[in-house]
Amino acid sequence: MRCYQGQHPFYGGIDVHARTMHVCILDQAGNTVFDQGVPCRPEALLRASQPDRDRLVIAAECLFAGYGVADLCAAQDIAFVLGHALYLKAIHGGKAKNDRSDAGKIARRLRGGTLPLAYAYPKGMRKTRDLLRRRTYLVRKRAELLTHRPILNAQ
Repeated sequence: MRCYQGQHPFYGGIDVHARTMHVCILDQAGNTVFDQGVPCRPEALLRASQPDRDRLVIAAECLFAGYGVADLCAAQDIAFVLGHALYLKAIHGGKAKNDRSDAGKIARRLRGGTLPLAYAYPKGMRKTRDLLRRRTYLVRKRAELLTHRPILNAQ
């Protein structure tokens, strides 16, 4: 498992959903600079990261909504890290699970150098990947139906 080891003055963790996201920004000492839920819009994230944007690295969990944050960070020249969702889930553990704690854990793991990395697909390749995933799903569904037909005929 590869982990992000870069050193920065500020570390941001984001728990992204379709309509909202929780942003947690820590300084090098681990003190919380910003910890708030904001609407899931580019201007809201840019406003939250405004004072420290040039010295900030942002991490998000590799889920469907995370690519919007990745594209925004690339356009604004903000360092971005995509965390591996399965490895993060295996390590998070604990009783309290909410957006605030998830964003804080992502920021702390990024700061500590223990955030497992995922591959961030380039924007131009995502459509091809999604088409291949859809094709794989349809091929498997076809095979399942073709296998099921002789069983029905035998009954």
